[in-house]
Amino acid sequence: MSQHQALRLHVPEPSGRPGCHTDFSYLHVSPAGAVRKPPLDTRPADTMDLADGLVRVLGEDGRATGPWVPEDLAPERLRQGLRAMMKTRIFDARMLMAQRQKKLSFYMQSLGEEAIGTAHAFALSPGDMCFPTYRQQSLLLARQDVPMSELMCQLMSNERDPLRGRQLPVMYSYRRAGFFSISGNLATQYIQAVGWAMASAISGDTRIASAWIGDGATAEADFHTALTFAHVYRAPVILNVVNNQWAISSFQAIAGGEQTTFAMRGVGCGIASLRVDGNDFLAVYAASRWAAERARANLGPTLIEWVTYRAGPHSTSDDPSKYRPADDWQRFPLGDPIARLQQHLVQLGEWSEDLHAQAQAALEAEVAAAQKEAERHGTLLDGHIPGPAAMFEDVYKDMPAHLRRQRDELGV
Repeated sequence: MSQHQALRLHVPEPSGRPGCHTDFSYLHVSPAGAVRKPPLDTRPADTMDLADGLVRVLGEDGRATGPWVPEDLAPERLRQGLRAMMKTRIFDARMLMAQRQKKLSFYMQSLGEEAIGTAHAFALSPGDMCFPTYRQQSLLLARQDVPMSELMCQLMSNERDPLRGRQLPVMYSYRRAGFFSISGNLATQYIQAVGWAMASAISGDTRIASAWIGDGATAEADFHTALTFAHVYRAPVILNVVNNQWAISSFQAIAGGEQTTFAMRGVGCGIASLRVDGNDFLAVYAASRWAAERARANLGPTLIEWVTYRAGPHSTSDDPSKYRPADDWQRFPLGDPIARLQQHLVQLGEWSEDLHAQAQAALEAEVAAAQKEAERHGTLLDGHIPGPAAMFEDVYKDMPAHLRRQRDELGV
C-alpha cells in the first residue's frame, strides 16, 4: 500500500467574492521611489528584482520621488496628461450611456486604467505602431489628430464609420495614428507586433512596435510564441501586459499570477522586464520611455507588467457583481490614476480644485459636442448604417465573379 498522500490539484481562488471585501494583501506594493532604475543596456537576467518589485514614482503625499522621476515632463505636459485621462473617462461614460440607449451595440470602458494608455502614448514617437487590445482607447484620445466624433461614428456603425460597420464597436483601426486594427481573437496582436517590429528592423527603419495584452490572455499560446521570437531576434518591441486583476470573469491567478508575477515570464524568456504601478502616470511614462529608448537603441525588447484594476464591467455584456465585490476599486491599494496626478499637480502649485472643475466642464462639453456631431450621421436606432453593398467592397482588388453575382442578386 502506498505511503504517499493522494495527489490533488491546486485551483486558484480570488481573494474576494460578492458579499465580502477583497483581501489585497496578495498584491506586493513597493514604496514609491524604492525600485532602482537600471542602465539601458542592462542584461535581461539582471532585471529579476525589477520584475518582482513595483516601479512607483508618486507617493501617498503626491510627491514624485526616486530614480524613475521623469526629467522631461514639464508641468504643461502633465496638465495635458491629466486632461487626456479625464477626457477618456468622460468619453467612456457617455458611450456607456449611449449603449444603454441602444445607439450602439456594445462598449468596453477603460475606467481606472486611463494612465497606462495616456502616458504610454506620450512616450512613443510618430510612426511607432501600437497593437492594442480593446481597452486602450486612451492611446487615441491622448492624441490631437484623431477626432472624437470619428471614433464615435465607428462605435455607432453609422454612415461615417471609417470601418463601414465591419468591426465590432471599440475595435478601432488608425494607421495614421499608429493604432493597428484591433483583433477580437485575443493574443494575436502580440505576435503581429513582434513581426511588425522585426520587419522594421529588417528594413533599416527607426520605428518600434508596442504590443498589448491582458493578464488573462497571457495564458494563450500566441503570448509565448511572441516572447520567443522577440527574444531570439531582439525585436524592437515593447511587450505590455495590463494586469487589471480580472479577465472576463476569472481572477488573474487563473492565468498564472498567483505565485509569481507576469513580468517574471519575460525574464524567464531572456527579456528585460519591469513591473510598474499602472495607476501612477509618472511611473508609466518613465518605464515606457526607458523601454522605447532601449528598443530604439537595438538593445532588444522589454516586457512591462502594468499593475492596475478594472474598475468597471468587462464590457456592457458583463455584470461583475456576480463574481467580485462591488467596492473593490475603492479599496484597491494603488488608487485612482486621475486623482493621483491631480494631487501631484496641486502639490506642485500647477493645478487647483477650481481648475479641475473648469477642465471637467470644458471636457464634458467637448465630448458632448463630438457625440452630437457623430449622431448627425446616424446611430443604430435610426438605421443610418452602411448598406449591403459595403460588404463586397475593399475586400479584393478585383472583385471575383461569384461575388459580383451575389451583389447583383442583392440588387445593390
